[in-house]
Amino acid sequence: MSPINTTRRTPELQLTRRSVVRTGLAIAASGVGLRATLSADAENRRSLFAGVNLAGGEFGKLPGTYGTDYTYPAPADIDYYVDLGFNLIRVPFRWERLQPSLGAPFATADQELLTAVVEYAVTKGLHVVLDTHNYARRRLADDDWATDHLIGSKLVPTSALADFCARLAGVFQGTPSVIFGLMNEPWGIEPEDWLVIANQAVGALRREGAIQLVLVPGVAYTGAHSWISARNAVMGNVVDPAHNFAFEVHQYFDPDSSGTSPAAVRAGIGSERIEDFQRWCRQNGFKAFLGEFAAGADATSLAALSDICRTLEVNSDVWLGWAAWAGGGWWPADYIFTLDPTKSGQMRPQTRILSSYARHATARRN
Repeated sequence: MSPINTTRRTPELQLTRRSVVRTGLAIAASGVGLRATLSADAENRRSLFAGVNLAGGEFGKLPGTYGTDYTYPAPADIDYYVDLGFNLIRVPFRWERLQPSLGAPFATADQELLTAVVEYAVTKGLHVVLDTHNYARRRLADDDWATDHLIGSKLVPTSALADFCARLAGVFQGTPSVIFGLMNEPWGIEPEDWLVIANQAVGALRREGAIQLVLVPGVAYTGAHSWISARNAVMGNVVDPAHNFAFEVHQYFDPDSSGTSPAAVRAGIGSERIEDFQRWCRQNGFKAFLGEFAAGADATSLAALSDICRTLEVNSDVWLGWAAWAGGGWWPADYIFTLDPTKSGQMRPQTRILSSYARHATARRN
């Protein structure tokens, strides 16, 4: 993600998707089966979730002021994508805002804001991925939110994330359309250590009574292209008492898969980069969800976008679905991956492609 230069309200750079990745500072589905057999008939394949990330809850300085530093999706943001056939939204938010103090009750205001988004989306027939957008880190009020502390460290122990997940389950366990996104893009942590943390977090969700789908990421920003080389195969040892989880991966099309450039390397690059991960899932009977991917508006990038959507659909024995990056009313109009309409109200070519696949997925779910 390139630095943003705009006079509009924009996210604080290190708190957006992965805006300075080169420096090392990054910023239930009820009824979904866990195994399926690939059918020869594309129309008989299992349905996919087809969604969009609606950014805003991860924006800005901490703790920040709602409406000034960060936002959550407005009904109009959600309606736009519902009308285009999408059946899922992924909603990023910051752990620090929902639970300012470790081990403490949630902040009432932010809980109500997030709950309102979920309740509205559910009335529109959507599933909602709750995305804890923290990169396996969190900040603390003790040093005025200045330092990222790795989960599993002395100041942010593994038990802190488990407590957070239990409280999140307590709020949303009665909403079957919620999907718990365990953590956005963990990095700087060994996969064996992350496995222990993830298992405790999943266990906390289940002990609180949540039976919905849980999306479990790997380390190294959970890149599909690097899943094997980052030794994320150890995540095959995830323990879920409800047996209802999938691995969340992200995949971008630029030269280093960072999502900092809109131009795709070539038309088939996305499918190529997810191939090894997809094979690993199939061989081990795991399900997957592509939680972030995006393309620019040039011809090669649009071809890459169509190609990966088609690949996900054809391989729906592995893929439960996807959420493209990104919509949300606070992106500047020239943001390289915005899916929102242009200033003149025109649909962007990327959105048109995604909508066509979303409508197909929605039709098959129904």
